[in-house]
Amino acid sequence: MPLTNVQTRDVEALLHPYTPLHTLRQNGPLVLESGKGIYVTDTQGNEYIEGMAGLWCAGLGFGDEELIEAATEQLKRLPYYHLFGGKGFEPAIELAEKLKAIAPVPIDKVLFCSSGSEANDTQVKLAWYLNNALGRPEKKKIISRIKGYHGVTVMSGSLTGLPNNHRDFDLPVDRVLHADCPHHYRYGEPGESEDDFVQRLAANLRDLIEREGPETIAAMIAEPIMGAGGVIVPPEGYFAAIQPILDEHEIMLIDDEVICGFGRTGNWFGATTMGMRPTTMSVAKQLTASYVPLSAVLIPGWIYEAFEAQAAKIGTFGHGYTYGGHPLGCAVGVKAIEIYERRNIVGRVQDLAPQFARRLSRLRDHPLVGETRFKGLVGGIELVADKATKRSFPAQLGVGGRLARFGEANRVIIRAIGDTLAVCPPMIITEDEIDELFDRIERTLDDGEAWVSRESLRTA
Repeated sequence: MPLTNVQTRDVEALLHPYTPLHTLRQNGPLVLESGKGIYVTDTQGNEYIEGMAGLWCAGLGFGDEELIEAATEQLKRLPYYHLFGGKGFEPAIELAEKLKAIAPVPIDKVLFCSSGSEANDTQVKLAWYLNNALGRPEKKKIISRIKGYHGVTVMSGSLTGLPNNHRDFDLPVDRVLHADCPHHYRYGEPGESEDDFVQRLAANLRDLIEREGPETIAAMIAEPIMGAGGVIVPPEGYFAAIQPILDEHEIMLIDDEVICGFGRTGNWFGATTMGMRPTTMSVAKQLTASYVPLSAVLIPGWIYEAFEAQAAKIGTFGHGYTYGGHPLGCAVGVKAIEIYERRNIVGRVQDLAPQFARRLSRLRDHPLVGETRFKGLVGGIELVADKATKRSFPAQLGVGGRLARFGEANRVIIRAIGDTLAVCPPMIITEDEIDELFDRIERTLDDGEAWVSRESLRTA
């Protein structure tokens, strides 16, 4: 079909992130106009279930009047200010207090940024600054993991363990190491139990640390559940196995809660769900229910004390962002957390999770599906060419991307991560809406199977 006027204007003006640019002009963008609840509507009047809550972030859905009112009132009162030079304002103070109160580990100070990428980039700078302050100038390497996702700045993009985020961007930079991906379905050896898999990964991590020298490694960064790497849920006991190794070598654990935070996994934070005991935390996305860009780095008191002493030596703490702690973002963040508490969103996710799990698990019988994985209200559907051998489709076929487009035809928005389809609906979704979401996903899989069979893609 020819592109509409607004689609043509789009492709002539925008550079779209994470998009196959070479096919965009042919396929056309999906241009959205409005949203309400779990639904969004395009410029042609078609309504879709937003099965990804945008990008894992619109946890309270679209058009929440309380969030809109909080934003409007703040714009009237103080539309912008900053936290540089010891300035402050009530929304930033209150949001920091709320984050300290709900954090799963003791937190003393909150440093605001604008995005998850900025927060994780900041985590690295702070780790370097800390070790200089403590007289450990060689302790600077950061361990990430294959298939981890931590952002797209030069440093956070280097932490990200996905080849297409590195290829031809000249990444990763030095000081970044990548440990094993904790995905048993893909990386477990034949006959290896999940427990044995965990022990092997822990032993490999120890070997990596000892080979590099623990005196050179500052931190390990990890998502409780790996989101953009394919919704990978580590086996039970994974973090319990690696935490003592990090502690033994005085390596901090940075908890990237950008996707998992604020109820998504059935607890306030994914760290609680997955048994992590982090040193510091990065939060974003559902921090404001995605209505305003905002992120934060949460640090314990002993780290702040080192920063304070170092600032006394240097004369200042030389880091910060123009929009870090923006009054609008902080006011909406305060209201979002208030809503999460008052509406018991964490309890709601816990109540809905069994139905979400049942519907997702049912898809394992589909001929295109090799594995489903999930926790709380986030899940992944891995597509395979051969269920018995777990053989994937050749990447150049773009099977996952084609399935996502079939989803749009079935009026559901899901995200293709390679050949894994991610599902992460707004946490306000109802039981009936979960059923409708998965009914549309099942039709999408059927359309995909018909296409695969018609084009003989299993033998391609």
